[in-house]
Amino acid sequence: MSSFTVLTISWSPGWIIIPILVLFLLILLIRNIRVVPQANAYVIERLGTYKTTWHTGLHVKVPFIDKIERRISLKERVADFPPQPVITRDNVTMQIDTVVFYQIVDPVLYCYGIEDPILGIENLSATTLRNIIGDLELDETLTSRDVINSRMRQELDEATDPWGIKVNRVELKNILPPREIQSAMERQMKAEREKREKILISEGEKEALIRVAEGEKEAAILRADAKKEQAIRESEGQAEAILKIQEATAQGLQMIKNVSADEGLIALKSLEAMIKVADGRATKIIIPSKLQGLAGLAVSLNEIMKDDTASNASTGDAGARKRS
Repeated sequence: MSSFTVLTISWSPGWIIIPILVLFLLILLIRNIRVVPQANAYVIERLGTYKTTWHTGLHVKVPFIDKIERRISLKERVADFPPQPVITRDNVTMQIDTVVFYQIVDPVLYCYGIEDPILGIENLSATTLRNIIGDLELDETLTSRDVINSRMRQELDEATDPWGIKVNRVELKNILPPREIQSAMERQMKAEREKREKILISEGEKEALIRVAEGEKEAAILRADAKKEQAIRESEGQAEAILKIQEATAQGLQMIKNVSADEGLIALKSLEAMIKVADGRATKIIIPSKLQGLAGLAVSLNEIMKDDTASNASTGDAGARKRS
């Protein structure tokens, strides 16, 4: 007959409590694990006192002791404030609204340095704006936006340093003067536009007249150049013609010289030239002594020719009477 050993396990309540406790601790650990996103910071307090600042990454919080006091974004923010009444140096009341671009650079100062940072920036920007505008006149206020923006940014940045805030930029969004000032400004702008229009028209007319005058000037210069060129060409043609005549005369004299012309022929040519000079219009002609004999010969020949002509005519008449 075989014998059997019976194992008896005694039940204990601790077997249930231990797994529950382990599960509870695991859940508690998981719930206290935090991941801080990019450009964020968590301010941690331990038992009501500032402990540390968590930046980007994985962190574990001590349960029931540590507390996340504030989650702060480190990105640049924009605060758009309503219009603020301001008075210029020449006692003109206007409404100006500002836009402030700021960034939290110290989470601890931002958390513990001021209760309401946005309200503080708004009131600070209003008082700073009043101080700056109070030193300017209306025209300077309307034309000096960059100066006002720069001064406000500098003063706000210095004033918000204890709060852990850096003011990057301040912009004047709108400048709203009183209605009567706006009407006067509109009339002034209209007058300026009309003035500029008249100036542009007059400048255009002036430019047109200048262009016309320049065109007429160029045309006159071209006409003068054309006349000058024509005169030059005519003078060159006349000079060339004279040169040709002189060359022909020289060639003729050279030919006479080459054929050994006698003095009688030369004298006869000279007489012909003298006759051309007289041309029947001269009352007195001075003839060289060398040509006087030849001139007498020419006159005698002329008389002989006249006598021959007369005798021939009388002979012809007598013959006619005989036949009749």
